[in-house]
Amino acid sequence: MSKKYFGTDGIRGRVGQYPITPDFMLKLGWAAGMAFRKMGACKVLVGKDTRISGYMFESALEAGLTSAGADVMLLGPMPTPAIAYLTRTFHAEAGIVISASHNPHDDNGIKFFSGKGTKLPDEVELMIEELLDTPMTVVESSKIGKVSRINDASGRYIEFCKSSVPTGTSFSGLKIVIDCAHGATYKVAPSVFRELGAEVVVLSAQPNGLNINDNCGSTHMGPLQAAVIAEHADLGIAFDGDGDRVQMVDHTGAVVDGDELLFIIARDLHLRDKLQGGVVGTLMSNLGLELALADLGIPFVRANVGDRYVIAELLERNWIVGGENSGHVVCFSHTTTGDAIIAALQVLMALRTRDEGLAQSRQALRKCPQVLINVRFGGGANPLEHPAVKEASERVTKAMAGRGRVLLRKSGTEPLVRVMVEGEEETLVRGYAEELAKLVTEVSA
Repeated sequence: MSKKYFGTDGIRGRVGQYPITPDFMLKLGWAAGMAFRKMGACKVLVGKDTRISGYMFESALEAGLTSAGADVMLLGPMPTPAIAYLTRTFHAEAGIVISASHNPHDDNGIKFFSGKGTKLPDEVELMIEELLDTPMTVVESSKIGKVSRINDASGRYIEFCKSSVPTGTSFSGLKIVIDCAHGATYKVAPSVFRELGAEVVVLSAQPNGLNINDNCGSTHMGPLQAAVIAEHADLGIAFDGDGDRVQMVDHTGAVVDGDELLFIIARDLHLRDKLQGGVVGTLMSNLGLELALADLGIPFVRANVGDRYVIAELLERNWIVGGENSGHVVCFSHTTTGDAIIAALQVLMALRTRDEGLAQSRQALRKCPQVLINVRFGGGANPLEHPAVKEASERVTKAMAGRGRVLLRKSGTEPLVRVMVEGEEETLVRGYAEELAKLVTEVSA
């Protein structure tokens, strides 16, 4: 059964445009409260990032949840993975995050966590959607939910992050620049790294409701690169607006993306015999990651793009490490979802264990040249199902003999076919990509 509102990561859109409106959020709160109440007594945590519309949607959700008889505990601005953690520790039935992650301030959305700190099961999302299409009711007055605020939420999460590294760990002597994207990590991230002994220079930690992700954070690395060089820092760490993505910068100002961070963490665990299986990436993970892991004898599988699919694959295989090149990194030995602060701490621990700098540690992974060509088509027949396209794709894949790959996929939002070829030799890769794009164009005409 297809979903009407929920996407791969909750519900998201432009503020003021349905369904990202106060009236929908009121109804969503009520529907979620009714669904969770079917599981017993109902307590729901609600957190948010720093965008201005969060105040409005927090109030609407609070009213909807309490009208369904759910008790609400407000966390205020907190990273998305903090809500996952706190939902577990408070034994709540669910956690709700008001956030549009790395998007600009005029977007917003809702993410849900189960009582286990994981994504909601499909059947619960479908139950909520069914309730959204029914008339809203209010429980009798004596059963209306209560609202409270958790005042020590930040302190609890800071201690949780610090507990992901061994007791007594000190990053004394390490100078770090942290870019908080004017987002949900603006209070907790500097505290975590300072309390672990690092010298911390902080960027973009003055949220005003409108500046979240605005030329800062993990999607705009330029300011962090410049600051690392200007401060003569050992490295830089960039978070996105809700704190579930991380990218880094080495001391030379070079960006270190999610694939490279995932490799550094996985290699360290492997060398300490703590990896437990292999690594999950996505269809967009660089081929260099797969080859570098293979050189270490570490299994690697690809999930569909989206941390939801990475997590599902990890659970299926009982593995503990996975992620995306965008910077979602999941460390199941410490938490239940992608957590940017915890991922960054695991990278720092790996560097400390190997007595290496970030620039040196990333060298074992040589990213392969990747050529992506977008081909527009006018709808109708799917060009990827054309026999000539299939044959050419198979021929190119065979010609690269396991040291390259072809990925042809339709865009989910535009009438485009994305033609991507990766391999070890850029000229050859570009030639193959142009050949395949030309063929897709011809069969689409």
